[in-house]
Amino acid sequence: MKNSSRLFEFEDLSWFPNTIRDSMMDCLSFIIKILNIYQPIITLILEGLQKTDTKQIVDLCSGAGGAMEQISQNINRQSDDKIKIVLTDKFPNVNSFKLLATKSNGDILFLETSIDAANVPLSLKGFRTIFSAFHHFSNPFAKSVIQNAVDAKSPIGIFDGGDKNIFIIIALILIHPVIFIFYTPFFRPFRLSRLFFTYLIPIIPICHIWDGIVSIIRLYKPDELLKIATEVDNETYCWSAGKMKNKFGMHVAYLIGYPK
Repeated sequence: MKNSSRLFEFEDLSWFPNTIRDSMMDCLSFIIKILNIYQPIITLILEGLQKTDTKQIVDLCSGAGGAMEQISQNINRQSDDKIKIVLTDKFPNVNSFKLLATKSNGDILFLETSIDAANVPLSLKGFRTIFSAFHHFSNPFAKSVIQNAVDAKSPIGIFDGGDKNIFIIIALILIHPVIFIFYTPFFRPFRLSRLFFTYLIPIIPICHIWDGIVSIIRLYKPDELLKIATEVDNETYCWSAGKMKNKFGMHVAYLIGYPK
């Protein structure tokens, strides 16, 4: 299993309150959008959509939607075809999904039912994407997620932003408390519970910072992603992996796969 079993992230725990989990996801979405972390990989998604003649993205492990609003706008600005995005998650953040769907004028859709990334319904067709979530998976489960895509003959793109080093961890510990203090009222959708569990009882900042540190430790490198994928299928699928850098110098590791 990748990463010690002693490491965990609060948001992965089934008993963890949805009120806290959803607010943590809203914060992560805010940070992803402000830093525009995934801007560099738009060309990779467009290329994958074109090569597979796909006009719908099925986003797995969507959290609070992350950068999907920006991604939807950028893709539809550059694509000749209208591309729809369907948000899904094991623990759907429905309020955030509804907000994104409304703002997108129909370009972003969502499912309120729980969707397991390793057991996606065959009726849910499109280019599968996973943003800022693959590091949550142990090696065996990561393989099962990719195996599920291969079994469905579905193209898949995996993207994880961040750099696995001590300086990023230190920056996270120093900067994130400042973000919570000054920007919590601006996270959307607005939640009174978020104010309570940030300023009065700071459960959200503590859990978010812990999960952020563990996420950095757990990040897969491109060669690790490629190894997992080729162990699943190295004959019928084309795989590519690498890193791309955004304007802030942060790297995004990626894995792209689609049927030959």
